[in-house]
Amino acid sequence: MTLNYQKICQELLNDLPQKQKEILLRRFGLKGSEKETLEGIGKDFGITRERVRQIEEDGFLKIKPKIIVYQNVFQYFKQYFKNCGGLKKEEILLKELGGKRYQPQVYFLLTVSDDFERFSESVDLYSFWSIDRKPLDSLKNIIGNIYRKFKKAGKPLGLKGLASFSNFKFLPSYLEISKKFLKNSEGLYGLKGWPEINPRGIKDKAYLVFKKIGKPLHFNEVAKSIEGALVQTVHNELIKDPRFVLVGRGIYALKEWGYEPGQVRDVIAKTLRENGPLTQGEIIKRVSRQRMVKENTILLNLNNKKNFLRDSQGKYKALEI
Repeated sequence: MTLNYQKICQELLNDLPQKQKEILLRRFGLKGSEKETLEGIGKDFGITRERVRQIEEDGFLKIKPKIIVYQNVFQYFKQYFKNCGGLKKEEILLKELGGKRYQPQVYFLLTVSDDFERFSESVDLYSFWSIDRKPLDSLKNIIGNIYRKFKKAGKPLGLKGLASFSNFKFLPSYLEISKKFLKNSEGLYGLKGWPEINPRGIKDKAYLVFKKIGKPLHFNEVAKSIEGALVQTVHNELIKDPRFVLVGRGIYALKEWGYEPGQVRDVIAKTLRENGPLTQGEIIKRVSRQRMVKENTILLNLNNKKNFLRDSQGKYKALEI
């Protein structure tokens, strides 16, 4: 629907006294500049911020009877909200309705009408608009349920993964308003602190590479998968971060995949402590699941008599290291 928001705002303001019109234009940034504060405008006019607020409110009272002429605009806004579940994050709403040029005009029209309610930004929520006067209780309840769903899943989810909620088609609006959630480049939602959702630095980007490919990788391969990353920087991050385990010559894997940190001898010792004495073949088989090294490397470590002892049956056990 094509609407000339600028013309509508001009017509609503036309009959106001010049001073009152000027205050409203500046308060809402309708002159192409940034919105101005009550205090800033008051200083220019030599009046208190409270007096500016009173003049602004009086202007609204004069304008409101005139908006009946533009009911097509406000019906359009109402339908937009209904399609979004009755509420929408302010930043997204203004972009979608006002584009790049007319966001201040849309904001002004929403403010003038009694059909829409603005809720200021809080610790947990971004500023948003609603056609419901009391949406906070239901909004917080839904956000709480979504948060628990993510915590239980422990991984990002698409909208289908959240399909148990009754307002499924309106979920994007709730997710956008909450500061707890974000959507990643793949269209999946999750908790803001998750690296899969909000990667911070090379180490998180490297983590995402491993998650996506799903197998151990050489640090050179990881670096190639991260745009603009230096090989040495990637290698340094892999060394320092406990999420990554060195499993071969320059090859790393995720600890969450079941790989244990340590040298080959540490892996052998842990294997023997957990499983009891094992034959050489059994040890090679089990250690090879943890380390991508040659069989000879395992045997060299195993034959170190300071760490391992072979019994009369040809089985090995670990000594205290």
